[in-house]
Amino acid sequence: MPDLARFKHLVRARHACIRIVTDDEPVAFDLACEAAAIAQLGLLQWSVLDGLRNGNLADAKPVEGTEQPAAALYSVRRSNAAACMLTTLDLVPHLDDPRVLRAWRELVEHFRVVGGCLVMIDHRESVPPIVAAMSTLLRPSLLNDEKIDEIVRRTLRAQNRERPLEVKLTKKEAGALMRTLRGLTARQVQQVVLDAIADDRELSIGDLDEVIRTKRRMLQVEGLLEFVEAPTALEDIGGLNALKLWLSRRAKSFSPEATSFGLTPPRGMLLLGVQGAGKSLCAKAVATSWKRPLLRLDPSVLYDRYVGESERRLRDALRQAEAMSPLVLWIDEIEKAFASAAAQSTDGGLSQRMFGTFLTWLQEHRSGVFVVATANTVEALPPELLRKGRFDEIFFVDLPSASARLKIFKVHITKRKRDLAKFDLPALVAASEGYSGAEIEQAVVSDLHTAFDAGRDLTTAGLLEAIKGSPPLSVTMAESVAELREWAKTRCVPAD
Repeated sequence: MPDLARFKHLVRARHACIRIVTDDEPVAFDLACEAAAIAQLGLLQWSVLDGLRNGNLADAKPVEGTEQPAAALYSVRRSNAAACMLTTLDLVPHLDDPRVLRAWRELVEHFRVVGGCLVMIDHRESVPPIVAAMSTLLRPSLLNDEKIDEIVRRTLRAQNRERPLEVKLTKKEAGALMRTLRGLTARQVQQVVLDAIADDRELSIGDLDEVIRTKRRMLQVEGLLEFVEAPTALEDIGGLNALKLWLSRRAKSFSPEATSFGLTPPRGMLLLGVQGAGKSLCAKAVATSWKRPLLRLDPSVLYDRYVGESERRLRDALRQAEAMSPLVLWIDEIEKAFASAAAQSTDGGLSQRMFGTFLTWLQEHRSGVFVVATANTVEALPPELLRKGRFDEIFFVDLPSASARLKIFKVHITKRKRDLAKFDLPALVAASEGYSGAEIEQAVVSDLHTAFDAGRDLTTAGLLEAIKGSPPLSVTMAESVAELREWAKTRCVPAD
């Protein structure tokens, strides 16, 4: 249901207090204005700077002495026998004051009787329990392509009136631009367009790269989702043949033809395995192979000191990913995000709530978001995450085989612009038994430093010495690796 329709329904159903949590305050206020007009309610507006004033008139004089929120709420309750709509901006921080909370409760009860509505527009979701119980939370939906197109056109028309500009986009190119702007707020879409036309007064397909860069900066400011460059191809990864086959068979399952055939798009996969075995590399390779953008969700930025904010940040990140689909969503070391959910937590149940939110979304979402989650240990993972149906498949990424190690040496030696014919590759493969891909790469880097310092080139002997001088994780943590392998035998599909 569109936001306005939902808002109208809540007002018609006499919800006395509606909370809108958003960073895009003007859009939320416009929504309240439309709903008030449709419901034929008088509109009042309050902020701590202006106090109480008529919300329909931009130059309306504020009511004297109503900058303090308790006074404003009391004034509305006492002076309005008829029903009205009061919109407040950033009222939540003031609810810690007992007088404000008391005035809030009495106004909401008054509106419940007379049919008015208090609309709280805030950037923070956490509220006192009584406020959560007596109010209704309305989460603004992210923009669809039609709305994005409307904002782009409106912005261009306004700019053209100020100073002429040119739009050089075919219908196909305009569609690509709309898809690129998915996941942004109305304010952000407008700003991206203004940035694109600022210098040359022209919007063309040549601006697409700049639009993508601007979008990345905006999303990274939010700190929830991070764009990751993913130049790695599946062919560049040694081994993992079973995983590669699984991915190649599902590459076309997102198409309309696959849907008509009866297929549902895969939701994601979980990669368990030894550290450095190439799990993160696989996430990047999936995005490259399927020609999809790669977004990384950093679990550490989800947790917030305010009650309720962590869950909101997770929901916002997932909703934003859905709006920007199709894409690959990478959650690295997922066990660190929900470790406390697997045991008796000491965080007041926050980890369990976060984990529940994620599981519900993972099970039910039908968007083109393919999740690639990686984990190094199974002890910290909640058992519910490993149940069939959460992910389409759970792969175990073991240490690379001899053929995989050969491919890895070839990749890293070639990457450093050395001639493979000058190296004894079979000897390097034999010496690196038990080494992960990351450890092999580090051996190459280590000998490069040694060779540069000694004034020689990269050699087989130098690489063998570097390998010998750095014991692998499979030796230093042999027991843990053995336990992980034993656990995975009957629970995971081997990636190779």
